Amino acid sequence: MVDSVATPEPQLLKPCIKAPVAETLLTPRFYTTDFDAVAKLDISANETEIRAIIDELRADYNRHHFVRDDEFKQSWDHITGEKRRAFIDFLERSCTSEFSGFLLFKELSRRLKKNNPLLSEAFEYLARDEARHAGFLNKSMADLKLSLDLHFLTKSRTYTFFPPEWIIYTVYLSEKIGYWRYILVNQHMQEHPEYQFYPLFRKFESWCQDENRHGDFFKALLRSQPKLWKNWQAKLWVRFFLLTVFATHTMTVFERASFYETIGIHPRKYNNRVIQETNNTSARAFPIILNTNHPEFFWRLEQCSENNLKLAAIQKSNLPSFVKFCQKIPPILAIIWHMLQLYLIKPIDTEGTRGTVL
Repeated sequence: MVDSVATPEPQLLKPCIKAPVAETLLTPRFYTTDFDAVAKLDISANETEIRAIIDELRADYNRHHFVRDDEFKQSWDHITGEKRRAFIDFLERSCTSEFSGFLLFKELSRRLKKNNPLLSEAFEYLARDEARHAGFLNKSMADLKLSLDLHFLTKSRTYTFFPPEWIIYTVYLSEKIGYWRYILVNQHMQEHPEYQFYPLFRKFESWCQDENRHGDFFKALLRSQPKLWKNWQAKLWVRFFLLTVFATHTMTVFERASFYETIGIHPRKYNNRVIQETNNTSARAFPIILNTNHPEFFWRLEQCSENNLKLAAIQKSNLPSFVKFCQKIPPILAIIWHMLQLYLIKPIDTEGTRGTVL
């Protein structure tokens, strides 16, 4: 059993409309970027691959897969207690993440239509997929008599500015780690159908195919920009984004361990496998990947998670604000220290001699 933060009862904006979770380091964020800079990207170095992936996106292989069939048309009142709360939390975070992607891709498509119609078309298809996912998740929440007001979410969330280079790195990794998250749950459910308490899980195979195609598009976009992978500065940024995504994933899985336990998944084993597979997949895009086999790698990630759980407990306490602030300093410093030590672990070269430690 992995310690986790108990999932709170949902707060409502109005009857059956759930209030968005408070924005924290681990909640899905909404992003904006320099749209003019994206429009000016020269993709000629990898245009053939980009066009091939756009052809796949245009085909929309999954357009008939996300259908709420008769299996959904029943009462779900038997999903109760912590299982219900943990599942709602999973649905909300997943829906918010997909909707965040939809908003970013939709705006990119709109802003690029005049000056870069090829990329505009690609982002239009990406936005289509993300909207489909978000809508399906929100309808699943509605089966549990809750849903998100996505219009309210659009207006109320803080938008974080990332330059285009950071967007390419982070979206590539989020799509690929999303693929491994969904495909491993799907494989688990096929082996253990007794945990398949809701039909959404049967859609995960199609879901992860969309995630994979999205990741392939951003990989092709990344490889069209030599400055994102072909110099020493790029290697430093790649290490940073890989580590940040893996640390965030570890904290999220351990913070929400109760959900994975309800579907028969061991959080630690799941987290480690997702990170290892995503890291290996990233070798196709990045000049280096992290050395996940280092004896301290996962231990230090879990130290970050344990300190994050301490921060969550402090935040939920009834102590005065100043006392909370003082108590948060040691775990924050501990997370920074472990992240620094992880960053300094020698990465693995994927461009030169494959499989060797730099």
